[in-house]
Amino acid sequence: MKLKTLVTATALGMGLGAAGLASATEVTHMGGDITEAQVLEAQQAWGDALVAISNTYEEEGIDAARALAEEIIAGAYGHDMGAVLFKPTLAEAPQTFRTTPEGALAYFVGHSDEYSADSGFALKGWQEVTIDNAAIFISGDMALTMGNVSILDADGNTTVVDKSWGYHLDDDGDLRIVLHHSSLPFTGDE
Repeated sequence: MKLKTLVTATALGMGLGAAGLASATEVTHMGGDITEAQVLEAQQAWGDALVAISNTYEEEGIDAARALAEEIIAGAYGHDMGAVLFKPTLAEAPQTFRTTPEGALAYFVGHSDEYSADSGFALKGWQEVTIDNAAIFISGDMALTMGNVSILDADGNTTVVDKSWGYHLDDDGDLRIVLHHSSLPFTGDE
């Protein structure tokens, strides 16, 4: 099942949608078949998928959340094209960078002997994701984005992360994540 189909069905069933997605402040389009709308849809699909994994964990437990996360990772990320350049927000050395589906899965749902420090980022009761792009750059079959992602939890707390995504248009015409970099915003307190 394609991520877009899975997330759309899940999002509609949960009453989620693209309302939390802000348009980019600047879009550079150097040519190619990718549209800004496709990029925004891929970003919102990622946010909706994060919420879906979190809700599945709360309602059905870790096995169901893991199965959903595996399906989402297979559909959204380009691991079948090669190594995905994934730097999660809270990953630490020596496992800072996650280039494999197993590394991504461990980050999102934890419960991994190989990645024992991971507690499962997607299991934290997330309720809503809002994306505010600073810019989108599209060229050929690649698109890059950079901006902030705000994630609301069940207690009403919002976590903001700086996020860069790189997408590649696959042979089926779907955008697949090939770069995912996330970090906490610099606060100047250091």
